[in-house]
Amino acid sequence: MKPLEMNTKPKRRILRKSVTSLLMINMLCLSIIPALTLAEGQAVAAPSSKTTAVAPSADKLGLNVKSAILIEATTGQVLYSVNGDEAMPPASMTKMMTEYIVAEQVKQGKLKWSDVVTVKENAAKQIGSRVFLAEGDQHTVEELYIAMAIASANDATVALAERVGGTEQEFVKMMNAEAKRMGMQTAYFANSTGLNVGDMPEGYRPENPKETGMSAKDAATLAKYIVTDHPDFTRFTTMQSYKFRDRDKTPLVNLDWMLEANKSNINFKQYAYPGLDGLKTGHTENAGNCFTGTAVRNGVRLISVVMGTDANSQKSRFVETKKLLDYGFDNFEVKQVVAPKTTVKGAEKVSVKKATNTDVSVVTDQAVSFVVQKGADLKGIKSTVKWLDKDKLTAPLPKGTKVGTITYTYKSDNSSAPAEKTVNLITAEEAEKAGWFKLLLRAIGQFFVDLFNAIKNLF
Repeated sequence: MKPLEMNTKPKRRILRKSVTSLLMINMLCLSIIPALTLAEGQAVAAPSSKTTAVAPSADKLGLNVKSAILIEATTGQVLYSVNGDEAMPPASMTKMMTEYIVAEQVKQGKLKWSDVVTVKENAAKQIGSRVFLAEGDQHTVEELYIAMAIASANDATVALAERVGGTEQEFVKMMNAEAKRMGMQTAYFANSTGLNVGDMPEGYRPENPKETGMSAKDAATLAKYIVTDHPDFTRFTTMQSYKFRDRDKTPLVNLDWMLEANKSNINFKQYAYPGLDGLKTGHTENAGNCFTGTAVRNGVRLISVVMGTDANSQKSRFVETKKLLDYGFDNFEVKQVVAPKTTVKGAEKVSVKKATNTDVSVVTDQAVSFVVQKGADLKGIKSTVKWLDKDKLTAPLPKGTKVGTITYTYKSDNSSAPAEKTVNLITAEEAEKAGWFKLLLRAIGQFFVDLFNAIKNLF
């Protein structure tokens, strides 16, 4: 035997033993690492598990307010609330309702931005924030609207209210009716401006001495209607300044210091907030400093309301608003849980009488989205289907006919109440009426089925 062949076997045995030893050491190390990690107080998740981000508790935001709320604009879902349902003096945030109604009048063609408004006595006698209108002055709807939106001018607000309603108190009736339609639970308007009743001009005060009141939730609801129904609201609210008259020495300055555009303004850049484009400030001695703000980032729009911040500090309302918006953008996202035209398991079809095909496919009419904690597990979403009276579904039936509703419910770990979204169930195809001969055969077949069942029941 050759010497080389004699040395090969021992070397192979040594190599196999070395490899085996290394594998055992490697496996031992892998088993020790999780144990060491756990010993340091850190949990090791299984590779297939999903990590869920935990938003800081609301009480750690350190808000200095009497009331506050944060909602997502498309769903209306509440992300944060402290005393959010308690009615408080809203001060000039009242003007959001005046803004909404005037914008609606323009949208409906009942008013034009270019229409000229003649100022009456009531408007000319307003106190507080104003542009010093005199009785008989004439300005366009747009000019007055800008003065109201960015400078909170009481006189411009009343001039618009009287132009739409005839009198301010008739306009107030429209405000309260709109509040009811919007589902605002606590809102009551005494005037178009938010002034205390005692600060209104004599002869123009309401008979009812009840003061204007509105909860933070109602203010957020109103803001949601503004941004939804009038997405061009930013045309006015983002104006940093506006020269009301040619003869004015200084322009009106927007009272919203948080506008993103203010990042280059030496006076307000410390308050400028990325994505913020509105909405309305408010201040009276009773209300303190208030602010309804709205900002959009990565396609997500949030609405925040703070009420009763430090009455002696205008900046306080913006400082508290930043805390709310940061909380929302840092910890939440909008997720679509159901796409539009989705078939629902267990509710795939509906029976339509006298149709060529009696079983007609059904789908959702729109998408369903919820605001969730970043990284949250959405498996806990529940749904409930409610059908309309099926006995009334008779061909012919066009595609897209509503045949029921489905309500999706999502309860997050950090919310006190579940979020709900209801969408319609609609037919995904046309249900054509069957011919007389097919209907006759179907009726004969059903007759024998009923006869067989009756005989079967006898025995």
